[in-house]
Amino acid sequence: MSDIFDLEIKVKPEHIDQLGHVNNVVYVQWMQDVASAHIEALGLGLKEYIELKHAMVAVEHHVQYRKAAFEGESLILRTWLSDINALYSYRQYVFYRPSDRSILFMGNTQWACVEIVTGRPKRMSPTFTQAYQPIAAELDPYDFSKYDIV
Repeated sequence: MSDIFDLEIKVKPEHIDQLGHVNNVVYVQWMQDVASAHIEALGLGLKEYIELKHAMVAVEHHVQYRKAAFEGESLILRTWLSDINALYSYRQYVFYRPSDRSILFMGNTQWACVEIVTGRPKRMSPTFTQAYQPIAAELDPYDFSKYDIV
């Protein structure tokens, strides 16, 4: 089983667009950032991808913007794996603002395993399938209570 993975960030000036809030493209970059941090924590980062000669690449994103984020705010970028098969893994995301207990963003990505040299689909190696396991059914990825300020 893999775990729910959280990355705490602070919204920086470069994340802000002309409307004064985090730009929609930044949220997609954050999806990549938290997914990369999660796979590093699982022991399957870029170094291991290169050694194994295959990698996971994004095939499809679905995003839902719920509330705006603003400069200086602290956010929790959360991700977890929800499903896996021989070629694909499915990753979920929820971005949370502890200051008002708000979910700002939800999304998911379908990732495909490919050979790095050719870019062709490849069945995941046992190294991948062992690391990329969905979270346990009893875990609630929408429970942010550990970040609640009492």
